[in-house]
Amino acid sequence: MELEEFLKQTQADVRTQISERLETSDDQRYPYPETVFAEVVMEHMAEVGMTYEPTTCHYSAKVGNANLRLSGYSLSEDAEQLDLFVSLYEGVDQITPVTDTETKTAAEQCLRFLAKCAEGKLARTMDESNDAYELALTIEGGYPDLDEIRIYVVTDRQAKSKAFKPRDISGKTIKLEVMDIERLHRHWSEGKPRDELIVNFEELAGGPLPCVYVPAQDDDYDYALTVIPGEALRFVYEKYGARLLEANVRSFLSVTGKVNRGIRDTLKNSPSRFMAYNNGIVIVADEASINRAVDGSPGISSLKGMQIVNGGQTTASIYFSKKKSPEINLQLVRVPAKIIILRSQDDAAEEALISDISRYANSQNAVRQSDLSANKPYHVEIEKLAQGTYCPNGVGRWFYERTAGSYKTLLAREGTTPSKLKHLRTEVIPAARKITKTDLAKYLNAWNQKPYLVSLGAQKNFERYMDEITPSEGQSATPLPDITTFKEMIAKAILFKKAHALVRPMFPAFQANVAAYLVSLTSQKLGNGIALDQIWMQQDISAALKMQIATWASEVNDALHRGSEGRMISEWAKKPECWEGVRSASYSPIRDDIPELN
Repeated sequence: MELEEFLKQTQADVRTQISERLETSDDQRYPYPETVFAEVVMEHMAEVGMTYEPTTCHYSAKVGNANLRLSGYSLSEDAEQLDLFVSLYEGVDQITPVTDTETKTAAEQCLRFLAKCAEGKLARTMDESNDAYELALTIEGGYPDLDEIRIYVVTDRQAKSKAFKPRDISGKTIKLEVMDIERLHRHWSEGKPRDELIVNFEELAGGPLPCVYVPAQDDDYDYALTVIPGEALRFVYEKYGARLLEANVRSFLSVTGKVNRGIRDTLKNSPSRFMAYNNGIVIVADEASINRAVDGSPGISSLKGMQIVNGGQTTASIYFSKKKSPEINLQLVRVPAKIIILRSQDDAAEEALISDISRYANSQNAVRQSDLSANKPYHVEIEKLAQGTYCPNGVGRWFYERTAGSYKTLLAREGTTPSKLKHLRTEVIPAARKITKTDLAKYLNAWNQKPYLVSLGAQKNFERYMDEITPSEGQSATPLPDITTFKEMIAKAILFKKAHALVRPMFPAFQANVAAYLVSLTSQKLGNGIALDQIWMQQDISAALKMQIATWASEVNDALHRGSEGRMISEWAKKPECWEGVRSASYSPIRDDIPELN
């Protein structure tokens, strides 16, 4: 798909979401288009491992003589890495340039927001109901503990500069980057986040890495064994962070974990023995440049599309250990590495191979098999059901995006003319009927009355969901979904999406938490009596059910705030005790005119 067509499809996604939200809002100013666009971009970046679980947060104000702006943020679980996003959205359907002056100005406005928060000057001027109030408090209290801060300008136009010179605020280096439509398209075109990861070992290590190199015996892959200097690996992680880790394996276990503490202690006390003690890492790459090392042996000069599929905790531990203990001498550290250079021209086969490599390579506790699940029979079967099950109108279908980017790939493959593309997007599989693996886990766990898991974020909730449906050793396999189960899944998805759309304009912040708890409460109150098959047939919920949900939404929001006792709602909502408090609160009675009730 060419860049301009990608832009048009992205704009269609944004407009569809705006239209859906306006249908449930009396305020025609809601939602802010630039915030919806930011949400689309942030979610994509989270999917490919460029950022953490994102939260949309519209803030625009003038404090003194300074203009401040924010569209969203993402904070790592350990509260050491913060990404801030500011949107420059024009709604253009043709490739349109954006000047460096505009993107730099937007970055500066977001930078001022950060500075005011860090100085403790912003929260005291804000209304506590403001979207950004709790973020301002979080930054104010946790700024000294932040290790990495990035500001992204996201735009639907084409920027000349993709990054600006880092800035310093109160002793912290702030990276300024631009995620424009061109950069976003590059990520999608590659179908994975590896496209920009080019590692030059001649620059990092002073020359090619000596290796044992085994050319492909078939068309799948070449193979190499080498040793990577600890300082080089630290630098690569500093540059690329979580993007260096295979897309489904982003989690870095805390240094309080048993394995990571051992790595840290070895780095401190016996750095020269690191290679003897450590199992090493496994890397996949799209391309490798092979030259001669100093001793004349084959040497790896560079890798393109480098991804660590096993050894993520080793890599991250090296980085964070050095950051927290600068006296560690990484010049003495060597890390053994097995490198797989992919040769397949079939994207699906390539991703399946990566998944298998990850599964078999990971014998430690950093990665569970449930993290590597795109090719599990459960998800494959849902994809098949989605492809073969038509909506009651006989025309439309729901799309299950088992692998990232497959929805846009289908549009590009089958939308060969403007009329065919329009038909696909409006009648057959509009973006509103696309569901990802993490979406499905969110809808089902909310319905299963586990909103505290949903509040953990897309990836962690997905892992918990897969843990529950993956049989332990000795247990029988979970039955694959059938067409009835699939239709019930979609009905639960419809209910969640409608509830979320109702919630968005009602509250200034934490709409995602309120929606998850609201659906769980609806399940608790109505679950045994609600006719999911009727929701499937209508592809909607009734006006009476919407009114019931809207009534409960305000009461759920109140219960969340009462229970939090001053804590940040998004953190309190992650605890089972929160659900205990919410479900035991008092609520308005169930209406007697809800047609979905048996």
